[in-house]
Amino acid sequence: MSTTVEPSSERSAAEVNEEIRALWLRSGGTLSVEQREEYQRLVMEWASPEARR
Repeated sequence: MSTTVEPSSERSAAEVNEEIRALWLRSGGTLSVEQREEYQRLVMEWASPEARR
């Protein structure tokens, strides 16, 4: 599993947060292994300095 944030991502923290919320809604509150990996990637992207601009 890679936790590398895509350098080309220029989304704001709000945009990434919206995707995180959508992931939780789609999952019904229980994440599969694939969804957990996606969640971790999104959280890393959300926390990156680039998303904080």
